[in-house]
This record gives sequence, C-alpha cells and structure tokens, in this order.
Amino acid sequence: MKLKLRMSLQKKFMLWIIVLLTAMVALIFFFIEQRERVAIFEEQKSKGVLIAKNIVQLNLQPFIQWDEEGVQRNIDEQINEDVVYVIFYNRYNNLFVATSFIKDYEESYQYSRLGEDADEDTFLCEKKDLLDKHSGQILRLLEIEVPIFAGDSPSRWGSVMIGLSLEEMRAEIRQTRLILFLIHGIGLLIGIGGASLLARRITDPIKKLVEGTVKISKGDFSQEIPIPSQDEIGNLAQSFNEMSHQLLLTRERMEEAHRKLIQAEKLASIGRLAAGIAHEIRNPLTSVKLNIQKLLQSNQLDEIEEEHLSLSQKGISQMEKFVKELLSFTRGTELNLERFSIEEIIDEAAKMIAESLELKKVTLEKNFAEGLPQVLVDGDKFRQVFLNILRNAYEAVEEGGKINLSLSHLDGDSGGKIRVLISDNGCGIPERDREVIFELFYTTKSSGIGLGLANARKIIEEHKGSIRVKDKKGKGASFEILIPCEGEK
Repeated sequence: MKLKLRMSLQKKFMLWIIVLLTAMVALIFFFIEQRERVAIFEEQKSKGVLIAKNIVQLNLQPFIQWDEEGVQRNIDEQINEDVVYVIFYNRYNNLFVATSFIKDYEESYQYSRLGEDADEDTFLCEKKDLLDKHSGQILRLLEIEVPIFAGDSPSRWGSVMIGLSLEEMRAEIRQTRLILFLIHGIGLLIGIGGASLLARRITDPIKKLVEGTVKISKGDFSQEIPIPSQDEIGNLAQSFNEMSHQLLLTRERMEEAHRKLIQAEKLASIGRLAAGIAHEIRNPLTSVKLNIQKLLQSNQLDEIEEEHLSLSQKGISQMEKFVKELLSFTRGTELNLERFSIEEIIDEAAKMIAESLELKKVTLEKNFAEGLPQVLVDGDKFRQVFLNILRNAYEAVEEGGKINLSLSHLDGDSGGKIRVLISDNGCGIPERDREVIFELFYTTKSSGIGLGLANARKIIEEHKGSIRVKDKKGKGASFEILIPCEGEK
C-alpha cells in the first residue's frame, strides 16, 4: 500500500522558495569567494614583489661588493612572521647567501629559475607547500623571485627569492568566508521570512476560496468569498460569488415555483372539496333559506320567533358567504387589467371602511409621494386587497388607534415598483406567525375563516407583485406590498 505525503500549497511554496534561495545564495557565495580568493592572492603577490624589491634595495651595495657577511646579516634581520626565508643568487644563477631555514632544503634551492632575458619588471611567482623539518607542520608559501640590477647596467647581477607565508591570506579568506556565511544566513532568513509572507498572501486567499467553495457545495449559496484583490484569485472569487448568487436566485425561484405548485395542488384539492361542499350545502341551504323567508312573511309569529328566525337567516347568509369566498379563492379568475392610479384605489378602499374607523375613533394618516406612475391592475381585486388589510388593521387597534398609509416609488429596471406600506399601532403579529398568516384557513380571530390574507396574496402574486410582514419598531404590524409599474409588465 503506497502512502502519499500530503503537503499544503503554502508548505510546497515555502520549500521551493527555500531551495531556490539556497541554490542562488550558494552560487553567489561561490562566485564571490572565488573573486575574493583571486583578489587576496593578487594582493599578496603584489605585497611579496614589493618586499622582495625592498630587500634588493637594502642589500644592493653589499651585494655588488660581494659582501656575503653583510648580506647575510641584513637578510637574517628581515625574517618575520610573513617572510619565512630569503635567498640571494649571483649573476650565474648560483646560490650566494640564504637564511638558515632554507639550508635544510639546499638541494631544492641551489639555482635561480629566472631566465637571461629578465628585465626590471620580471618576477616569478609560485605557490608551494613545505614541510617544516623542525616543527613537522606544513608551511603554505608563496615564492617570489625578482632580478637584481645595479645602476645603468643592462646586465642582471643576480636575483632574490623570498618565501612569503600565506597564513595571513588564508586567515583573510577564512574571515571573508565567515562574513559570506553570515550574509548567506541573514539573506536566507530574510528570504524565508519574505517567502513566508508572500506564501501567506497567496495561499490565504486560496484557503478562503476553498472554504467558500466547500460551503457553497453544501448548499450555502449566501456565502460570499471575501477576497478584495484584483488579481486572478480575486477574479476567481468574484466569479464564484456571482455563481453562488445566481445559484441562490435559482434556488429561490425553484422554491417559489415549488411553493406555487404545492399551492396550486392545494387549491385544486380545495376546489374539488369546495365544489362538493357547494353541491351538498347550497341546495338544502337554499330550501331552508326560502322557508325561513316565508315564515318571516307570516303574521302568525310572535316577536321572539321572528328574532330567532332572523338570527338563523344571518347564519345562513354567513354560510353562503363562506362558500362563495371559498369557491372564488379556488377558481382561476381572469384579471380585468386597466390603468389605475394606486392612490385612487386605496382612497376608495378607505372610504368603504371610513364609517367604522370613525365609530372607533381610529385615525387614518396618509403619506403619498407625488408623481407616482399608474399601474396596470384589476382595480376591483386590488380594492378588495386593501380593504381586507385595512379591516385587519382596524380590528387590531384599540379605540383611538392609528393606521398609516404610505406610497412611494422604488426605482429599478423597467419602471420600478410602487411600494405600499400599511402600518398600525395595534397588538401586532408574533414573529412565529409571520410566515403562516398568508396560509389558507389560518386565522387568530375567533370569528375568522382565514381567507382574507390568503386571497390578498393570491391577487398580488397574480399581478407579479409581493406582500410581506415588515419589521416594525414599537407596537403594531406593518404590511409591505410591492406592485410592478406598467413598464414591468
């Protein structure tokens, strides 16, 4: 069974950045070190040539006089940590004098290596490792040999060879290498820190994108991916947000279509039930109603009997009204669309309930915006809608209450919508009931049958509008009705 090592995108990004930084810094380190090595070597070579020529100048007079003791004494004084040994060769390239160190290696340094054609600018330079026979240590040296010229003589009088210790150069190289290592380490740490920030800036939006897509895949289409960047990831997040918005709209449309389908099936069932009720109730109810009317026309009834028959007649009328409203709700009615001013329809509905409002001392306040466009609606049906809602508001408020009517225009494509807001300061609607008050037969009134608001919503939706209970500060209830303007039809 193969195990796959899972690594996050941020870790992969960090790993590759570290590898690339390490390789780049190592390459830079290599080239800089090589350049420093060459520069330090050239510096040491120039230093050795200067020391050798200085020794020539210091010993030129005794050398041309063949004063071996004087030259020997002078070169012995030149020996220090840098200069390990000094050798003088005569004009015949034979050993003239040398410091004590080189006497252990006379077989290697008996003759000069300079050619006959050497001039004042000529010098020989060679790296060499020697075993110190006294200490047993390996000495790393730079041998430099320069010619000796006296006065204007064109002939070479001899040459001087020095053994220059490379320990100073090696120490300088080690110091340079240490500095380069420190720079490499600091650069690598800065690079890793920068790579971490860069990786986080790249991967954090991707994480948000993944989290958002997971929520969207679980059906949370209201989820928005908050990535404000203007790069490819930002464009992708914006596309996902647009996609989720479209999916949300599609789901809402599907839910609305499903609700309407259920409503249609419910209405069909209720229609069949209503037809049965009408058939079973209307015929005997009509017979009872006619008999009661005949009895009321008789002069043989006393006052109490007439009162009872009148109550029975009112009950029959109420039953007929219920059957009529039920049949009207379940039947698909054809709309008689005409252009109307919505203010006119509301004013007519208000007039029909004005007497009741006056008796209860209820104030009706109107706040209508000016210049509202006309709407293409069935005036009678919308009058019924407003009358039902106003009647509910009237029944909800106490004596001396207040009902507010406001009209405004909401701008939008194709003409916008007319917004009707009917508010009261009555007992209000509990939040748990706001979604069900438009259902058929749902009512909180002891004498209600639950058809008013259901029928109102049906009429409004037939006109492509909407109705909902709006949140209201303080006491009372508020109904918001949106009616498409003529341009949206």
